[in-house]
Amino acid sequence: MMAIEDTTAQNDGRSSRRQSAISAYDNTRERASDTLGEAPLLALAGGIAAGALIAALLPRTETETRLVGPTARRAKDSARAALAAARDTGTQRLGEMGLSRDRAEETIRSLLSDVAQAAKDSGQAALDAARDNDGAKG
Repeated sequence: MMAIEDTTAQNDGRSSRRQSAISAYDNTRERASDTLGEAPLLALAGGIAAGALIAALLPRTETETRLVGPTARRAKDSARAALAAARDTGTQRLGEMGLSRDRAEETIRSLLSDVAQAAKDSGQAALDAARDNDGAKG
């Protein structure tokens, strides 16, 4: 009799877990359907991001490496060349305008020195004004 009760309890537990899984699946499917209807581009972006994440986590196959490797190498080389060209052009244009790293450092040092001097002068003026005000009262 005890064995029958144990078996019945196990079946009830499995049935309950099965029903919970079915319910969770239905709820998820409903929410996904609502999301697709309300914001299809958001759902598309999420799908693309999920696919990219899964692809990044999976190891590359030899065939994939052999087929994609040369294209990836060309893309990296092109990106490096574009970066170098942009950096060189930017540096050249800044040079034509009379701006260089040394000149920028010099300008910043001068600006900081001027700000420090202005703060010192303001502090001294405030101290002098307080002293004058104190002397006028006494």
